[in-house]
Amino acid sequence: MIAYLKGCLEEIADDYIIVDVNNIGYQVKVSLRVIEALPAVGEQIKIYTYTYVREDMVALYGFQSKEDLKMFLLLLGVNGVGPKGALGILSVFSAYELQLAIISQDAKTISKAPGIGSKTAQRMLLELKDKVSLEDTLSEMAAVTEEEVSAGTLEQSKADAVAALTALGYSASESLKAVKAVELTEDMDSEQLLKAALKHMF
Repeated sequence: MIAYLKGCLEEIADDYIIVDVNNIGYQVKVSLRVIEALPAVGEQIKIYTYTYVREDMVALYGFQSKEDLKMFLLLLGVNGVGPKGALGILSVFSAYELQLAIISQDAKTISKAPGIGSKTAQRMLLELKDKVSLEDTLSEMAAVTEEEVSAGTLEQSKADAVAALTALGYSASESLKAVKAVELTEDMDSEQLLKAALKHMF
């Protein structure tokens, strides 16, 4: 099992990248979110990987974070969702966004992913509802690097806002829906997000 690759980004294609590690080129299938976040060709990168093995296929799938990899594995466990479908879902949602959708049982949001209809979305919610918890999600969202915190990431602001709303007595579902209803901007901090979310509570 290859846990991650760390090397030079040699090529970027529509749905995969090639990473040179000690003069060996690894082709790694990635989501659109990963491609959009990549540095320029020739730069050094680190990408977490999962080796998918079937009788007629061996492929590497790559992710920006351990959380995205974990969510990919959860999606693979859903009946009717293969690696291509799971990667398609993670092209639309981050692991945190998907976890919040699962916790709030938001099938409508999940069905926006390519190739995921309402029935598949409902099946995902049913099969994953006991595998994703609000507490774990908030803990993971809070466990960002100091660099990310100083940059004021939206994911951290979302986590803080949801935690604050639940502390105020709102249910997890109500809190999640209110935060998701806010029109986000890149420079929005936790306090601004919380104030905006509160407006959707009334």
